[in-house]
Amino acid sequence: MPLYMDVHKKVPGLTKEAVAKAHAADLKVQKKHGVEYQKYWFNEGTGKVFCLVKAPTKAAADACHKEAHGLLADEHHEVQEGF
Repeated sequence: MPLYMDVHKKVPGLTKEAVAKAHAADLKVQKKHGVEYQKYWFNEGTGKVFCLVKAPTKAAADACHKEAHGLLADEHHEVQEGF
């Protein structure tokens, strides 16, 4: 299954607690969309969030985000895991 890094360029009011809550919401509905969220990174100062997700398509990852919390990514990049 493809691996994507999605980028949210500016999430208004981003906090550590808010991004953890959004990630937990993704985990609750991910199976329904055939995706598997792996990890996330964020910067409270800039409001940027990066999500690593295994998904059959970018649209499936977006559908999960939309249902879970409504925060859609601005960009999706297909990536390969390195060591």
